[in-house]
Amino acid sequence: MSLRFPVLAALLPCVALLSVSSGFEPADYVNPFIGASTSTAKAGVLHGLGKTFPGATTPFGMVQVNPNTITGGDNGPGYSYEMEHIEGFAFTQMSGIGWYGDLGNFLVTPTTGELQVVAGRHGEVARGYRSRYDKQSEVAEAGYYAATLTDYDVRVEATAAPRAGMLRLTYPEHQQSRVQIDLAHRTGGTSTHQSVRVVGDNAIEGAIRCTPDGGGWGNGDGHADYTVYYRAEFSKPLANFGVWKATIPAGQSRRREAIESAAYDKLIAAAEILDKPEAIEGDHLGFFTEFATDEGEQVLVKVGISYASVDGARANLAAEIPGWDFDQQRQAARGLWNDALSRVAIAGGSDDQRTIFYTALYHTMIDPRAIVDVDGGYPGGDGKRHTAHGFTKRTIFSGWDVFRSQFPLQSIINPSVVTDTINSLIELADDTGRDYLERWEMLNAYSGCMLGNPAVVVIADAYAKGLRDFDLERAYELCRDSVERDGNGQRGHAGGISHTLEFAYTEWCLSQLADALGHDADARLYAERAQSYRNLFDPRVGWFRPRGGNGDFQPWPAKGRLQQDYGSVESNPYQQGWFVPHDLDGLVGLLGGRAAALADLESFFDNTPSDFRWNDYYNHANEPVHHVPFLFNVLGKPWLTQRWTRTICDQAYHNSVEGLVGNEDVGQMSAWYVLASCGMHPITPGTTRYEVTSPAWGEARLRVGDDKFFTVTAHNQSPENLYIQSAKLDGKPLGRCWIDYPEIMSGATLELELGPEPNEAWGTR
Repeated sequence: MSLRFPVLAALLPCVALLSVSSGFEPADYVNPFIGASTSTAKAGVLHGLGKTFPGATTPFGMVQVNPNTITGGDNGPGYSYEMEHIEGFAFTQMSGIGWYGDLGNFLVTPTTGELQVVAGRHGEVARGYRSRYDKQSEVAEAGYYAATLTDYDVRVEATAAPRAGMLRLTYPEHQQSRVQIDLAHRTGGTSTHQSVRVVGDNAIEGAIRCTPDGGGWGNGDGHADYTVYYRAEFSKPLANFGVWKATIPAGQSRRREAIESAAYDKLIAAAEILDKPEAIEGDHLGFFTEFATDEGEQVLVKVGISYASVDGARANLAAEIPGWDFDQQRQAARGLWNDALSRVAIAGGSDDQRTIFYTALYHTMIDPRAIVDVDGGYPGGDGKRHTAHGFTKRTIFSGWDVFRSQFPLQSIINPSVVTDTINSLIELADDTGRDYLERWEMLNAYSGCMLGNPAVVVIADAYAKGLRDFDLERAYELCRDSVERDGNGQRGHAGGISHTLEFAYTEWCLSQLADALGHDADARLYAERAQSYRNLFDPRVGWFRPRGGNGDFQPWPAKGRLQQDYGSVESNPYQQGWFVPHDLDGLVGLLGGRAAALADLESFFDNTPSDFRWNDYYNHANEPVHHVPFLFNVLGKPWLTQRWTRTICDQAYHNSVEGLVGNEDVGQMSAWYVLASCGMHPITPGTTRYEVTSPAWGEARLRVGDDKFFTVTAHNQSPENLYIQSAKLDGKPLGRCWIDYPEIMSGATLELELGPEPNEAWGTR
């Protein structure tokens, strides 16, 4: 494989680690349908479930070949399992995002019969090109997806390379078969300008422009502004082809609510059909090629994608899918996943548990995706093509989510992903002249989504762990500018609980970085500001309260700290109030001491529903509480960390479409499971400490270097044996309930003896 696909090494080094459990490959246990639902009805809450996609992709790859089941709506991954139609197969997609989505570009649909130019959501306008599909024969695997479009009797199979994708279309006998490509399609909106040029007798090239005027990320509010360049080649010559071109009136809205309407469909249904144009551009274009097919005839379509140039797309396709052997490409994609997933090997557990684990690990390796072409080109934040120089440009940084588990996981098994992302964020700030670090970046957009300064956390955490392959002083300047721009400042709070507590933590992270880099005055200043969380604590109610514009506490609601959105973002004060990871002793003091804090924390979990769906207590469906089960380690009852993390792993994650209790959030939900099930997880990124807990596996091995592995062995591991009885690190007794990052990366072995009852003497020293 390395000879045939030499460019892949730039994205992911080849790993030859065998699984602890012999007789299977990690890719065998990937079920991309886990979390593949956006249904609020299934979730029972507006935020929905996992919002992952089941289509074909590669580890941290640029291309995702994915079925799209609906245009518009809160359908970020383009697909939701319960929907009955497939509109087509896009070659770019986002995964696990909780806002109105984006990408979904270059939508390919095989059809037969009369040409349709709208998807068909509004039957009164047109039947549309979408099709029902056979759920019984739908297949999703690592690097492969297949479904049969029953309205056309066409079997569609998809696979991917890092920068290119491939479809194999098996047609019925028909005199008017077709491949059509909706160049305007975009998840959560529409692209705003497209071009297409016919090249030779079997290829097209062009560009798809996507701006906030066309909706997309956050329905335009996320400022997504990017261009997808493509080259597509067809195994069947372009003998009878055409373009549909719709006229979009001046002033016509093209955001989500507009393009979902029947009135907009009427505009597109009136498109002009152009016969065999060699080159064309417009505001709403589609391309099609027609041909007769025999029963079972296969037509292949392969597409190279670039965000930098048509030349890049052409080079990507030529380098990564030079031939027409679909099965070979499918095996190549599977091989990439086996290499990537072999970074963690587990022994023990049931088939379902192993499927949950390897699918979780798979989901942590979709983003932050690499967007560098084989020729080194990538899009800069200044709108120009850049050339790679010392790092891999990455995108899709869901900062508020992923600083908690996803980046602490990658810092162990893929540390270059962490430093690549930091370099990408630094370069973006320099390119745009904004001089601060974006908290939620998507294809160079400063979306401003969510809160806090998560990039500061990621940088401080990387520095503490010795991951320093970036400009340290420039990173520090941007961290400082970010905290000065958005922080608690001289006022001493940010009004709301979530904002104040999150800012206080990032101010502490900055103080740690300042101290390490010798900025003593800044270290003192930001250490003081890190105590700002105290300014929202009201001893009269014994908890945190938001303050109004005049500085007074806002009225205490009838539900008290259980009131959702009371000064809290996607949470309530009870949930957000536990987020003081940098000063747990100070938090305990405010709560009346260790005994009182423990009693409250135990009640927090005891009132949590057993399915861990969205609730007012320990709400695993959302990020603010993801560190909370590990607080028992610090408060002196580590056996409760062991009990609750094993319970969460068992009851909040399932091998099913509804197997994630909340949004996947770009790898965060799954990274929590990977770390916790392997027996460790941080409370405070920015330090090197990982809390030790009870593993879900008899053994887990994490690759931490070219020839080193960190091993966690759990003797007597079983569903009943939840509790750590004793521990050894490299054969020596370990009495503490945490392990240090340097110990992990040294290739140490952590041995744990488990039993059915707590050993209250272990881990409390």
